[in-house]
Amino acid sequence: MEITAGGLLEIRITPADVGKRVSVRRVQEGVGGSGGFTDAVGVLTSWTAGVLTITRKDGVSVHIPESSLVAGKVVPAAPARRRGPAASFEELARVTARAWQPLESEPLGDWTLRAAGGFTRRANSVLALGDPGIPLDEALARVTHWYARRELPAYVQAATGSVGTQELLCAELERRGWVKEVSAEVRTAGLAPVADQDADVSRIRLTREPDEEWLGRYGKVRDPELARRMLVEGPSVWFASLDGGRAIGRCVVDGRWAGFGAVTVGPEHRRRGLATAVMAALARRALEEGASAAWLQVETDNPAARALYDGMGFATHHAYHHFRAGAGA
Repeated sequence: MEITAGGLLEIRITPADVGKRVSVRRVQEGVGGSGGFTDAVGVLTSWTAGVLTITRKDGVSVHIPESSLVAGKVVPAAPARRRGPAASFEELARVTARAWQPLESEPLGDWTLRAAGGFTRRANSVLALGDPGIPLDEALARVTHWYARRELPAYVQAATGSVGTQELLCAELERRGWVKEVSAEVRTAGLAPVADQDADVSRIRLTREPDEEWLGRYGKVRDPELARRMLVEGPSVWFASLDGGRAIGRCVVDGRWAGFGAVTVGPEHRRRGLATAVMAALARRALEEGASAAWLQVETDNPAARALYDGMGFATHHAYHHFRAGAGA
């Protein structure tokens, strides 16, 4: 917080700072029965009618009456991460999109509308990078109409928590009644440490297409033919399977990046290092193809997977969220 020479806290933000990263301190009523202070750091996404909205890096919006402010200032963007490969948000967003390609897409300005028969939200949502080229309300109307014609719910994928992410768009969607249904972290790591995990990979089978046992373990498939068409798309796709589908995984090699997904272990075989073995085998193949960096996506409500990836050296780069059109939209 800013402290003047006289030792007083000072408010150094105004509505003109909307869109900037700020740190504020406010009075919080009722803490310990006598009031107290609480801090918030994030992007100032609005300041209207005497209320500030700050969107934190995890995508949660905090609403603060300006009358409760004690101090505030603009702060620099979050410092570069000290571990894992360097990458911009836009680079990672495009790499992750190529790993889950839709069967149908259409541009809307810089946005991309994507559909794949409802298989995965990632391939059935708007990749909202850049400017749609028209006012937001008109763009969202076109989005809902486009998905309605395909009998699909309208989703917009937007990110928070890094330089160049979309806190302002997230706040605008929420104000228009779009509901945030799922949040996930995009994590990155060096690829060699993943490949060097102490794991027995001798029984891991790598193939270019998923078989019936792989799809059965994946467990998210209502239309096997559609799933196969989707899953094999990507620059260089590999599928790993252990002992008839006890554990599976998928990896997409794309230039310097290797993207891991669908890492699944049968409930009766968990906590035996099988997920680690699957990822190590896929990482070794990706190294042979020239990749050097790894990424993956993990939902925020999956503590077991997050703990596994923590142990393998993955660090959170940013978060992304799927907003679904509400009844008002």
